[in-house]
Amino acid sequence: MQENCWPSSHIYFMNLTLKIGGAAGEGVMAAGAIFSKALVRAGLYISTTVEYPSLIRGGHNVYIIRASEDEITSLVKPVNLLVALNNETIQLHKDELSDDAGIIYDSNDQTVDISQINSKICLYPVPLLKIATQDGGKKLMMNNVALGSAWAVIDLPLEILTKVIADVFANKNQEIINDNQKAAKAGFDYVKNNPPAGKQIFPYRLKLGKAAEQLVLTGNEAIGLGAIKAGLGFASLYPMTPINGLLNFLAGHEKENGFIYFQPEDEIAGINSAIGASYAGLRSLVATSGGGFSLMEEGFGMAVMTETPLVVVMGTRPGPSSGLPTWTGQGDLKFLLGTSQGDFMRVILAPGDPLEAYELTQIAFNLADKYQMPVFLLVDKFLCESIGTIEKDALRHCEEGAKGDRRGNLKDCFADARNDDSFKNYKRYKINSNGISPRAIPGQVYFVTNSYEHDDLGYSTEDASVIKAMVEKRARKYESLAKEVPEPVVYGEHDAEVTLVGWGSTKGTAREAILGIKELGIRANCLHLNWINPFPKEAVTRILSGAKKIIDVEGNPSGQMAGWIREQTGIEIKDKILKYDGRQFYPEDIIEGVKKYV
Repeated sequence: MQENCWPSSHIYFMNLTLKIGGAAGEGVMAAGAIFSKALVRAGLYISTTVEYPSLIRGGHNVYIIRASEDEITSLVKPVNLLVALNNETIQLHKDELSDDAGIIYDSNDQTVDISQINSKICLYPVPLLKIATQDGGKKLMMNNVALGSAWAVIDLPLEILTKVIADVFANKNQEIINDNQKAAKAGFDYVKNNPPAGKQIFPYRLKLGKAAEQLVLTGNEAIGLGAIKAGLGFASLYPMTPINGLLNFLAGHEKENGFIYFQPEDEIAGINSAIGASYAGLRSLVATSGGGFSLMEEGFGMAVMTETPLVVVMGTRPGPSSGLPTWTGQGDLKFLLGTSQGDFMRVILAPGDPLEAYELTQIAFNLADKYQMPVFLLVDKFLCESIGTIEKDALRHCEEGAKGDRRGNLKDCFADARNDDSFKNYKRYKINSNGISPRAIPGQVYFVTNSYEHDDLGYSTEDASVIKAMVEKRARKYESLAKEVPEPVVYGEHDAEVTLVGWGSTKGTAREAILGIKELGIRANCLHLNWINPFPKEAVTRILSGAKKIIDVEGNPSGQMAGWIREQTGIEIKDKILKYDGRQFYPEDIIEGVKKYV
């Protein structure tokens, strides 16, 4: 069994991991986004994420990009090219560099200290600030000079990068576009004309790839796109990490897509306004994080009691309290499974990548309308803010898979109501075999809705027999819904020695870890769960009962999914690989964990 946690033959083959770092305000995030899009234009696959502190201003910002000619699903730990806009970036990340990595830094910055850098590292001293400010340029353009320098190091055609810059700045005047393109070209030319003395050619250069046409989306953007595709009518979002990207996306596409974007004064107003919009007949969405949803619990319970469709996007980050506002974790699963008082089913979907986020958002709206209930879309900061690629053909496939009745049984209930004598006999909460009552909207028929337990007309009641009938009516919805739960996907070897169990954003990392585990001489696969509740009990029981060695992989300290699996199936997963430091999983984390148990 090999000792290295990830064999170099796999990690280095046609791969590049680049990290851009600098102080907030130096354009790190903009530079990373431009570089990512340019790599995709070059026909490559990418995986990215961002790191930034929980500060209003200042602090150290990082953009991490992994690119490959072959399809990839995760980041990896070693950094092959570090683009340092300041000395802090070098000092913080020098120990993450692979032995034959490269560093681009400002050669005129007197604070830069490279005295402790491994002699094998390929150094690219570039006068970033000087190039950016010459001929009347601005300091902020350092990031474009650095981009051009990095593009030269990995040896891809400059035209691709400058075209992306033009597209990104398309809403600016031509002078701004020209200045940014000029800065990138100056950095590119400087590196080409000043190769590092006495060093071999940088080993991580990339060739133009042959990836199919792809969309570049964060998880937040994929959710927003899925919501629009599903016929979104109303979205209410109060700013809160990590769903701010979804807020920005929806606010920017409101007019052209004909829905209402509303920014409430607080989270309570957020969920109540979304419930009101749904009550009026619009497909509605509210998004928040743990602290924000703590304020929404009462409203959520009201949506359950009033049987009002609603999609709740829950973007998790570590808690309790303010916790780590700008870092990631999977600690809120139990919170959602038990949220709001009372005994009732909570519907939870948890996408693992942007493609699933796009599809499951549409499915969430369909389920909410069909069964007249709120549905959770559970995501985390890593998925929300990381960029992935989606091939257009895959997008179309997801649209087919997410098809459903976009208005539940609204049309049927209108016809049913109108056939009654002046709507007098309409029963909003009519008891029937599947628990789904005819739904109307105000103006079509008179009916009563309130948050108390009620009879079939909507009037409050404390009659024991009526209460029992209403509780059982709502529960029958979930019996029907449980039949719609698809078979969970197992990635990797069929006859595996190790079965990883994960949910949400661990999907891509676990898939890549399987490859590294195989290099250790161990056959592995991964059970990915994205329908959390209703839970695919029979399928999971069958899959795990036949597994030889089961290891739970989660971003929380207690193994919440393992506990949920035990509750649902009776299967106890004793071995766990848990991470709860605010950072996402890397394949190396999982591989090291497997070595511990096998």
